[in-house]
Amino acid sequence: MTTGVRRRMGVEERRQQLIGVALDLFSRRSPDQVSIDEIASAAGISRPLVYHYFPGKLSLYEAALQRASDDLAARFVEPRQGPLGARLLRVMGRYFDFVDEHGPGFAALMRGGPAVSAGGACSLSTASATGALVDSVRQAAYDQVLAHLGVTDPPARLDLVVRSWISLAESTALIWLDGRRIPRAELEVQLVQDLAALLAVGAAHDARTAALLSRLVEDEPADGPFADLVARLIALRADDRPARSGTEAG
Repeated sequence: MTTGVRRRMGVEERRQQLIGVALDLFSRRSPDQVSIDEIASAAGISRPLVYHYFPGKLSLYEAALQRASDDLAARFVEPRQGPLGARLLRVMGRYFDFVDEHGPGFAALMRGGPAVSAGGACSLSTASATGALVDSVRQAAYDQVLAHLGVTDPPARLDLVVRSWISLAESTALIWLDGRRIPRAELEVQLVQDLAALLAVGAAHDARTAALLSRLVEDEPADGPFADLVARLIALRADDRPARSGTEAG
């Protein structure tokens, strides 16, 4: 007869396990609704042992946010091969995988909280740290998008386009979490097309952005998301002509 023996973890391994357990719990419920006792139980250890590795829930929450932000930033990494539209679709797929799996945690990260101290009060230092983590995710996304566009020194309008699109992706994901009323796959395509639309507006005001957009459109296949957007806009224009002609004739 054999008995199961619990394997003793090293310090760093146990810390990483606790961070993973906490991140899973924080991803499903607001951090102020998760207790140290619950984290300890999920990790299979005692409450005092949790405090051996982390001073309190606040420090564990910050460590979980750090891992979440690193994971989210990594979702934007994509080999720079093939049409841009297809690359961005894969990025959006991984981005929404994260949003789908870590809904409350994603919302907490992007909204800068909730962060609760041991006494129940909001921690300004944690809010500041959370803001820095969010900024690091945004910067990583910005750098990756520029790399995919093949640009190292963007003009001011292109810089604005890329940063605006990243903010749009964040706000769209947060709104989608509240009810998920639009199919996820459709939203991913829409966000890729949103970037094309923003680039088109920027191109109308900036020659370098116009040249970039022209190159991107030339490289896009007929079944790509950018080409699909153009086809849909042309179809809308064609559908509108008979109605406008009838109105003018009257």
